[in-house]
Amino acid sequence: PPMSSKKINIERVQLGARVEKKLVKVLKAIAETGDMTLGELLEDIVLHSFEGVSTFPEEAQKKIILLREVYGLNYKAHDSYKFSEAKT
Repeated sequence: PPMSSKKINIERVQLGARVEKKLVKVLKAIAETGDMTLGELLEDIVLHSFEGVSTFPEEAQKKIILLREVYGLNYKAHDSYKFSEAKT
């Protein structure tokens, strides 16, 4: 669908969610390269995934691969089911 320039009024809420540390580092770096906040990036990712499409064009995918290497993010999507939080 074509993008409309008409603004959509929304209300944002604070979200208290715990997320894996390396994943947060990569997400923050992606947000920074796109000149957006972490919250805006998460909204974009979720809305795109609800429609079954990737939010990241090919060039961005290449940057993400590099950022994953930099921050040691070496697991894949289905690995999240295997996560076991370390006891502190």
